[in-house]
Amino acid sequence: MKPLKFVVIGSGWRSLFYARIARAYPDCFNLGAFFCRSKEKAQWMQEETGIKAVTSPEDCRSENPDFVVVAVNKDSIFQVTREWALKGYPVLCETPAAMELGDLQELWRLRTQEGARIQVAEQYFEYPVFHAAIEIAKRGYLGDPYMVNISAVHDYHGASLIRRLLGTGMENMKVYGKKYVYPVVETDSRQGFIEDGRVSERERVRLTFEFEGGKTAFYDFNSIQYHSRIRSRHLNVQGVRGELDDWTLRSVGEDNRPREYQMIKEPFETGNGIKEIYMGEELLYRNPFYELGKINGLPQDETAIGTLMLGMRRFIEEGTEAYPLSEGLQDAYVRILMEQTLKSGQMVESKTQVWSL
Repeated sequence: MKPLKFVVIGSGWRSLFYARIARAYPDCFNLGAFFCRSKEKAQWMQEETGIKAVTSPEDCRSENPDFVVVAVNKDSIFQVTREWALKGYPVLCETPAAMELGDLQELWRLRTQEGARIQVAEQYFEYPVFHAAIEIAKRGYLGDPYMVNISAVHDYHGASLIRRLLGTGMENMKVYGKKYVYPVVETDSRQGFIEDGRVSERERVRLTFEFEGGKTAFYDFNSIQYHSRIRSRHLNVQGVRGELDDWTLRSVGEDNRPREYQMIKEPFETGNGIKEIYMGEELLYRNPFYELGKINGLPQDETAIGTLMLGMRRFIEEGTEAYPLSEGLQDAYVRILMEQTLKSGQMVESKTQVWSL
């Protein structure tokens, strides 16, 4: 099967993920070019990745891409996504899809009234460990899940995982909470380890989500959790028959006796990346690249994004969405609500949006 050809609009940190994925799986993906804002940035990207970098939209179009990845800054994502979608290209846009409610509504209008083909690169539900956690919730080990306590990812990512773990879909909710500031020693970063003892003030956000159906989520996040060797990340999901506590399941069986299981991660033979995840003998997750015969894996972030990229073929050829646009818009809408409650100090309530009807 011919590799999917794509171009990346953007030259930031996030853009480099797509280069690593394309380089790891060249028979799946062909990254034709990066589109950069300046010749200096284009030169840097080309030297950094070995992939062509251009500074004009015409050069991107000349690559005849199957789809376009929009990986620009958050304030520009909506406009750039709209621009390339209206040119007729399938677009995979980075998160959030837009920062303003009116822009989210416009993206839905573009899809429903103008036939724009847009997908949102919300990847966390395809992280191997989170995919496995969602499977446990779906398969009934907890009963009907009614509570999530998540301290692992931020904003719209958290909204996505909460909705998937609880199965609340587009259900309306109340959101309230508070922001705190604490000092912490920096130990890691995107550029590597930090060991000079520097201390920074970091915001910790704690929010409660009360869904109209009675389910609840407790969101707790500090941005340093992404890059720290002294701050961990946690997940707890509870239902009437059990709980998933990080990667340990405690559940009551059909005989009403409690049992405990561990999620076991099987790496690729090369030692890189997660190939499969089991609970006992039960398969919870299989890496889609392993299913394609690959013997090398990637970190969870690249694996999840790569899974969405594989989904772009089905989206282009069949119209099957990798991550429904309606869900990506809902995630971004929840981010707006989170921001509103933190700024006002008041509880806010969601309203049914056009993509939820």
